[in-house]
Amino acid sequence: MTAPLDYKIAVLVFLENAAGEHLLLLRAKPPNLGIWSPIGGKLETALGESPFECAVRETFEETGFAITTADLHLFAMIAEKAYEGKTHWLMFLFRCRRPVSALPPDISEGRFGFFSRAAIETLPIPETDRAALWPIYDRYRDRFVALRADCAPGQPVRVDLEEITPAD
Repeated sequence: MTAPLDYKIAVLVFLENAAGEHLLLLRAKPPNLGIWSPIGGKLETALGESPFECAVRETFEETGFAITTADLHLFAMIAEKAYEGKTHWLMFLFRCRRPVSALPPDISEGRFGFFSRAAIETLPIPETDRAALWPIYDRYRDRFVALRADCAPGQPVRVDLEEITPAD
């Protein structure tokens, strides 16, 4: 019998500039050392922090960009099973409706860059982001979708749709 895995709750925040380019962070620390990803982080569960509050906090901590919960659109919730065989994740994906005006300064977590959606395909990004996260963003960023992803090591990532809001 295998040991149970921890379950972590986190947010990712998709920020864009006025030109529609995505703000990504080149991570300077494991687990995503040397690869680009949206900003985000874990909820302060001991404080009872909501996913929206976490997204506001993480955006400010990582970029210095002060937003409110009203600036955010929750477009996806993903339950990732056995990510890298180490942890289960419940991820809340947000799109910020307010554009970022400038590239944030480097932080201990890494350095920032703006990229077109096409350019992101050429960057070193996590394979789960390439296979699932960015396609989910492309398809559902203006709606809401709930998904579950089986990320068991040695298997292709399988994503199953659990609920979706109807198109307007």
